[in-house]
Amino acid sequence: MKSRLLHTIWAPLTATLLNLVLAYACYQIARVAYLLDNWQYLKNAVTWEAWQGGLVFDTAAIMLTNGLYIVLMLLPVLPKERRWWHVACRWLFVVVNSTALVMNLADAAYFPYTMRRTTTTVFSEFSNEGNLGGIVATELIAHWYMVVLAVGVIWAMWRLYTTPAIDRRKTGAMRYAMATTLSLLVMLPLVVAGVRGGFATAVRPITVSNANQYVSRPTDAALVLNTPFAMYRTIGKDVFTVPDYYADTSAMERVYSPLHVPTDTLPMEKRNVVVLIVESFGREYIGALNTTLENSKYEGYTPFVDSLVQNSVTFTHTYCNGRKSIDGMPSILSSIPMFVEPFFLTPAAMNRLSGLAGVLGAEGYQTAFFHGAQRGSMGFMAFARSTGFDAYYGREDFEADKRFGGSGEFDGMWAVWDEPFLQYYAAKMSEMKEPFMTAVFTASSHHPYHIPEKYKDVFKDDGVLPIHKCIRYTDYALRRFFEKASREKWFSNTIFVLTSDHTNQSCHAEYLTDIGGFSSPIIIYAPGDERLTPRMEDKTAQQIDIMPTVLGLLHYGKPYVAFGKDVLQKDKEETWAVNYLNGIYQYVKNDHVLQFDGARTTAVYALSDSLMQHNMVGKVDSQMQMEQELKAIIQQYMYRVTNDELVAH
Repeated sequence: MKSRLLHTIWAPLTATLLNLVLAYACYQIARVAYLLDNWQYLKNAVTWEAWQGGLVFDTAAIMLTNGLYIVLMLLPVLPKERRWWHVACRWLFVVVNSTALVMNLADAAYFPYTMRRTTTTVFSEFSNEGNLGGIVATELIAHWYMVVLAVGVIWAMWRLYTTPAIDRRKTGAMRYAMATTLSLLVMLPLVVAGVRGGFATAVRPITVSNANQYVSRPTDAALVLNTPFAMYRTIGKDVFTVPDYYADTSAMERVYSPLHVPTDTLPMEKRNVVVLIVESFGREYIGALNTTLENSKYEGYTPFVDSLVQNSVTFTHTYCNGRKSIDGMPSILSSIPMFVEPFFLTPAAMNRLSGLAGVLGAEGYQTAFFHGAQRGSMGFMAFARSTGFDAYYGREDFEADKRFGGSGEFDGMWAVWDEPFLQYYAAKMSEMKEPFMTAVFTASSHHPYHIPEKYKDVFKDDGVLPIHKCIRYTDYALRRFFEKASREKWFSNTIFVLTSDHTNQSCHAEYLTDIGGFSSPIIIYAPGDERLTPRMEDKTAQQIDIMPTVLGLLHYGKPYVAFGKDVLQKDKEETWAVNYLNGIYQYVKNDHVLQFDGARTTAVYALSDSLMQHNMVGKVDSQMQMEQELKAIIQQYMYRVTNDELVAH
């Protein structure tokens, strides 16, 4: 059958597919060699799930690196069917895939030093090595068997390569053109989908951090990845450069350190922790947090959350640390802000990480992350795995639970509607062993701003912003969640934190400014906890404060790394917030916001100047101190993410 196909108008497609299978075989051989060479490190990664993940990343690398080859093979031009053309294609295929093979095999030797796949940072890492040739030669000798394997596989690739055998004299040019054009039209979408990691709307182009969703340990992600993918996905991503604001490390540490060494001598209170991350739930939409807007007549769109605020602790100025969902997750759950680029889209995502789940999991907590979208969406599953969550529950898990509405509750675009998914969330927590720590990420308050059909006449569009009806619906879903949770035995022993991943559409000028666009709620509710008597504290808080504040409430006593602070244990003058916007760092403290471009302060505004109209740079007494503190925060961040110092030793 193969022989006959190679003599028909479909020969170019047949040969291309067979050769791509050959490329897959090379990647799989390299993965087995990588595993065996590092068996002591990676033996726990030998799972079917990890191997499936490997195919996803291999597809991305193969489709990208062989894109030109595929096009050349399928060009709808009959005169190309000549010997010299196919010799050139053969060389291109073998050279490209041999290079990929060598990269994978060489990286097997490098893995014990880095515990991760090599990225483009390797070039700067060894840029000043004068004996690089000697290092390479030494490793080649030590890993001679890899050299033998590479030579053998490359030889086999050359021998097994398939060349189409079309007789141009007996083949109709029109029929050939139609067949190859159709082949191209079929292959190109497959190539694009392969490079992205799938066809689904909710799946972003995969990055190195997505490998974590297929394994239970960050180290094991190296087996899922391949080196060509890790290299090309980090080209131009060397975004973290350590500045030299402080030459004296001890001086920097005195100004700011993210290493928390608790002095609390009270025994740890193992209360449950529940973090609700509500999609796009900006502070602007919550009437109880906007009593000064429109002469206090502004009601907002969240009657339930308004009532929750009256029974909770919150703060006068609360901010998110990024503007995207992928920024919010590390900030909220691991106290890692977004500086320059989303942390989880950079090579630093492969560092050793922790967070609320990892810290509390080590104390005997059962941990789980919930997101109503399909597994892999937004990279949340990978994030959850890498930061210590025991379990991940997504759309597939919800639909498999016979107690709920199955696929009929899918919104058709992103995820399960908030109301049923939050009911599922509450039900699953009731099945968990206490103490537990969970987080949920909702999805309904999101573009294209739809709500379930049955609520179209309940939460109507008020004509101001399309998102408002979604906010009303999500607020209702939160009400239903708390109603259900309040009937569960674990409720009174739980600390709830409600925040948003980021902000969204705004209609008030105060929220359209540089800093206003980061205004997210931070609401802490703990029924029965006398320490958290309902109040609004005159302080500045941010997403990265959530982790240390919760650990403080639990009297956690071990060292940990978190870029935020325990806001409940700080005086107003010690509270602050930081974020990054288009090349500018913003630092909020002492009722001012300072803007810094990495070299100098460009603006200082009073928070009372809600529209940021009066730049007071050089006129504020605290400007110098604020700038020095911000420099220490930036330098600590850059140093720790580039040197894998995000966990306490």
